[in-house]
Amino acid sequence: MAGRLKLRRGRVVATDPLEVEVGGERRRAWADEALLGEMHEGDEVVVNVAALDLKLGSGGFDVVHVNLTRGLDGSGVDGAHVMKLNYTSLQHPVEPVEEQAVGDIADMQRKAPPLRVLVLPLHGHLAPAVWAAAQAAPGLRVGYVQTGGGALPGSFSRDVKQLRERDLLVGHMTAAPAYGGEREALSTVAALDAAASLGWGVALVGPGPGIIGSDTRYGHGGMAALDSAHAALSLDLPTIISPRLSSADPRDRHRGLSHHTRTVLDLLLTPVDVAIPAGEPEVAAAFEHTQHHVHQIPADLDGYAAADLPATTMGRSLADDPLFFLAPIAAGTFLGSHLSS
Repeated sequence: MAGRLKLRRGRVVATDPLEVEVGGERRRAWADEALLGEMHEGDEVVVNVAALDLKLGSGGFDVVHVNLTRGLDGSGVDGAHVMKLNYTSLQHPVEPVEEQAVGDIADMQRKAPPLRVLVLPLHGHLAPAVWAAAQAAPGLRVGYVQTGGGALPGSFSRDVKQLRERDLLVGHMTAAPAYGGEREALSTVAALDAAASLGWGVALVGPGPGIIGSDTRYGHGGMAALDSAHAALSLDLPTIISPRLSSADPRDRHRGLSHHTRTVLDLLLTPVDVAIPAGEPEVAAAFEHTQHHVHQIPADLDGYAAADLPATTMGRSLADDPLFFLAPIAAGTFLGSHLSS
């Protein structure tokens, strides 16, 4: 049974970072300004306080639901007739990439190599995998398809912003239920089909920041990787899994090979490629009896450390949990250097 929304009135008291005063208390907050408009000090807002009240980790802040001062005059998108977040109070029209004329698509398809897909278990793998792919194959056109499983707003990721600014990503597409990317797709299959049409050489597919979980085998955001892999396989695209590994996670179920990835690999209907970091015998042992094609790949952790890209995960640094970062670096390296074009 769903709980009712926990909404409270508040007032913006700071914008960088955003803070809202609710009931006399200053509280951390986040607003999807692409959806709600700008926030200014003194604005009266309605915030969803559930996550901060529950003291959630990475999601522990209030989320602005509406800006009552300046947010009631949105005009939508002219000509759009398809909704995202449909049948919720935040439904809004989008132009699906499936319907857009993206240049001469047929010509782009003829020139582009077959799309390759790297499935990510969580958002922290995005930057290391992109960086490693660029090192292994300079000039490779790498885009990101954001799925469910973590944060749904496309504007929430600082990593995507940084990777786009440094031209390490050529595009950011949000597939339902995610929204707010540079292009919108109504399904992961549609996003991958459009990525091929746009001339992407590689699509990295995975959830936004944060991840949902219920401490059960199937009830977690990591299951999005199963859907993403099957979407890629249904289009007959070369598919790689970047496994979630950790040498320092305080939870037993996530140390070594995380139960998130183990479950996905157990449920996949056909074998895929899995890249793991070379020189990690305990990791290799976890894959001894798998049906999948496992590749041990050297991973340049020092190179990534010097790249000035995101290097923390759930409060742990690259030095605290090197195995976490070695996994996507190995996957990106394999993607760039070991798959035929």
